Amino acid sequence: MTNRRFEMYQYRQILVRMRQGDSDRDIGRSKTMGRKKIAKVRQIAAERGWLAPDTVLPDDQALAQALAHKQALPASCMSTLEPWRDLITPWHTAGIQGTTIHAALKRNHGYTGSYSSMQRFLNQIVVNQEPNVPLRLVFAPAEAAQVDFGAGPAITDVYTNEVFKTWFFVMTLAWSRHQYGEFVRDQTVATWLGCHRRAFEWFGGCVARVIIDNAKCAITRACIYDPQVQRAYAECAEGYAFKIDACPPEDPAKKGIVESGVKYIKKSFLPLREFRDLADANRQLQAWIMDEAGNRIHGTTREAPLKRFAEVEKALLAPLPAVPPELATWAKVKVHRDAHVQYEYNYYSVPFRLAGSTLWLKATNTMVTLYREHEAVATHVRATGKGQRRTVTDHLPPAAQAWQMQDTQWCLAQAEQIGPACHALVHAMFGDAVLIRLRAVQGVLRLKQKYGAIRLEAACSRANHYGTPGYKVVKTILEKGLDQQTLLAAFDALAATYTEGGRFCRDTQTILQ
Repeated sequence: MTNRRFEMYQYRQILVRMRQGDSDRDIGRSKTMGRKKIAKVRQIAAERGWLAPDTVLPDDQALAQALAHKQALPASCMSTLEPWRDLITPWHTAGIQGTTIHAALKRNHGYTGSYSSMQRFLNQIVVNQEPNVPLRLVFAPAEAAQVDFGAGPAITDVYTNEVFKTWFFVMTLAWSRHQYGEFVRDQTVATWLGCHRRAFEWFGGCVARVIIDNAKCAITRACIYDPQVQRAYAECAEGYAFKIDACPPEDPAKKGIVESGVKYIKKSFLPLREFRDLADANRQLQAWIMDEAGNRIHGTTREAPLKRFAEVEKALLAPLPAVPPELATWAKVKVHRDAHVQYEYNYYSVPFRLAGSTLWLKATNTMVTLYREHEAVATHVRATGKGQRRTVTDHLPPAAQAWQMQDTQWCLAQAEQIGPACHALVHAMFGDAVLIRLRAVQGVLRLKQKYGAIRLEAACSRANHYGTPGYKVVKTILEKGLDQQTLLAAFDALAATYTEGGRFCRDTQTILQ
C-alpha cells in the first residue's frame, strides 16, 4: 500500500460500496483512494468474507488489524543507519545534535550515507520514544502558595533623581489564584522574609506550605532529595507554621502557577506605566491586583480569583500568630584580629579571646547578636549606615582598654594624687610639641604598682630637677635607686633645719640664699 494514511471510516465506506456491487472503477471516481489500493482492500475483504451483504462489518479495531501492513520491509526501505541504532539512540536522548552524530559515525565507523538519512532516522526515533507527559498538580483551598521573583523596571526617583533596578515579589495562592505583589530593590534574605510577612498580612492568614524555587535567599544548597534551607527562612516557616516545598533543580514547572502570574504582571501591568518612586510602584501594583487582576476570569479556573478567595479560601487560611515572629537574618562570620566581625559593611566587637574563630551572627531590624554555637557572646544595636563600628570596651584586651580609658585627663588626675612632682612631669610630657606621649605617661603611672607612690614622686622630682622628664628616665632612676638619694638628702636637710634653731628660725644669710 502507499504511504498515504486513511481513516477507518474511509475504508468502511469503500466496503459498503463493494457490498452494494460497485466496481473498482466506480469507486475510484469518488477520489477516495486509488484503484490499486481499492483492489487490495477488495482482496482482503473477500478473504475474510466481508463482501457478503448478510455478514456484519467488522469493528474499527479488527478492520485496522486486517489492513495493517504485516510484510517485512524490503531491504531497500531499511535505513542505512540501522546497524548503529544502539549507538545513535542514547546519543540523541542525551541531546547531542544530529550533525555531531553524523560526523562521529563518518569519522569513527566509516559511515558513507548523507545527513538526510540521519534526519529521517532521528525522526523515527522521536516517534518511537515515549512522550514526556507532565503531571498537572491540583491543590485544595488554603493548601499551598507559590512564590517567585520577576525582573522589574528601572525606576527613576523623581525626588532624588536616583535610578535603580527593581524586582517584583509574587506570592500566588494555588487554589484561588489570588496573588500578592511587591516591588523591591534586592533579593536579600531580609527582603525575602519581609515580603513573606507582608504577603500573609495581605491575605489575612497562612497556607500549609509554600512552594519555592532554589533562590539563594531561601535555599543554600539545591538538591532533589535533601535541599538545605536558609536558617532564617526555616525560623520564619516555624513562626508562621508553614512547610517549605523546594522545587527540584532546573524544574520550574513545579511552580507553574506563580510563573504564569509573573508573566501576567510583566505583560499586563508593566507596559505603558510610569512610577514616581518605589512606593508609588507598589501602590499601583496592589491597586491593579484588587481592581483588575483579581476580578478577571482566570484562564484555568474560569472564575475571578478574588471571588474564589473571598468566598472559599480566605476562611480556610490558618490564622496569623498573635505575636508576629521575629524575622532575623543569620550569617556565619569570622572574627578579625581586632576582635571585630564585619556584617553589611559595618563592624561589631566580640570578646578578644575569640579572635580568629567563626561565629553565627543574627541580625534583626534593630539588633545584632553573635553566637558561639548556642551561646550569645555579644549584642549590639544594629548600625544603619556603612563603615560604622560598634565596640564594647570590655571586649578589648587590657592594654587596649587602658589605651582607650586612660586618656589625658585621667592621667593628670592620677599624677596629681601621687604628688606635685609627678603632676609636673606628666604635664611636661603632654606638652611635647612633636610627640603624643600618652603611652609614655601611662607607663610612668604604672610604675607606681611596682615601686609605690613615694618613690615614684621622688624619681619624678629628680627627673624634673635635671630637666629630663620621660618614662625611660624615671624608670632608670627607680631601678638604680637614685630616688633614694633624693629622699635621704631631703631628710638630712629637714633634720638640719630643726637642729640649727628650730623649723622656722633662719638667719639672714640663709633667707637671702
